[in-house]
Amino acid sequence: MDLDSVADELYGLRPAQFTAVRAQRASQARTAGDRGLAERIGALRRPTLAAWASNLLVRARPEEVRSLVALGDGLRRAHQELDGAGLRELGRRQHVLVAALAREAQRLAAEAGEAVGDAAREQVEATLHAALADPDAAEEWAAGRLSKALSAPVGFAAAGFGMPGAPGGAPASGRAGGGEGGTAPRRRTATDRPEAATAAGRRGAPAGPAPREEERRTRQEELRAREEERLRAEGARAEEAAALARREAEAREGDAAAAREELRVADRRVRDADSEVAELTARLEEARERREAERGAVRRARERVRNAGQAAERAGTQAREAAERARRAKRTAERLR
Repeated sequence: MDLDSVADELYGLRPAQFTAVRAQRASQARTAGDRGLAERIGALRRPTLAAWASNLLVRARPEEVRSLVALGDGLRRAHQELDGAGLRELGRRQHVLVAALAREAQRLAAEAGEAVGDAAREQVEATLHAALADPDAAEEWAAGRLSKALSAPVGFAAAGFGMPGAPGGAPASGRAGGGEGGTAPRRRTATDRPEAATAAGRRGAPAGPAPREEERRTRQEELRAREEERLRAEGARAEEAAALARREAEAREGDAAAAREELRVADRRVRDADSEVAELTARLEEARERREAERGAVRRARERVRNAGQAAERAGTQAREAAERARRAKRTAERLR
């Protein structure tokens, strides 16, 4: 047993199971004499619901992890190269993929017996956005061992994409076991790159205001791109929601058909049971009637026994009286002789 294998096991469990299994593994490590491992296991933090759903997504859909990581690499590269068309296309894919993966995490969690509400799903989306923005966050998410959701970046500058004129991007925060203290080193902006300055010199651009004008145009283009991305993402989300609704309707129809069949079988069983109950009720009534008849016979027999006893008693009394009369008559006769 080692820390990696225990962590893999624990962060694959439902949150409600985490604490008990962690205690068991720490106890096993202490029993084995490895107190240091026991302490490290005990230090593992129980994941929040959103973190657990994010870990579940990583473990259940590894191909989607690779897709998101590749998309994040493409977004960062397009932004560094000021590729507006590439940013728009990749941004559209970003919104569609993040929304789809968050819903998939919600669905996987439901299958595993945990209800992920809208608030937790938004935290899953924030984690995915953080993974897109920061390679370190992507690596941490892809490990499938988050204890809490990652913080979503605010715009490209906060995401660490190196907006021109920005003082460098802050890394995504809120990771499990990291993120305390310090700031990320400043990323080189487009105006810092020698090739950008050389190109500006070839165009004969002024040394001072040209970078600011380029920065302004870039920002305007990004604002337009974001609005286009938002509209496209809304359309994509609506299409996905419609497709999901159709799939759910089909699934519910299948459930309804199964329920109708179950109802039909249950109705038949109820009818069979009703027939059996009617038959048993009739037999019970017959048995009750026989019991009453037998009770009457018993009463009559008792009456006959009682009458016969009384008659026998009277006959005995009469016999004794007759015998006594006979003895008296005999004694009288003997005296007369």
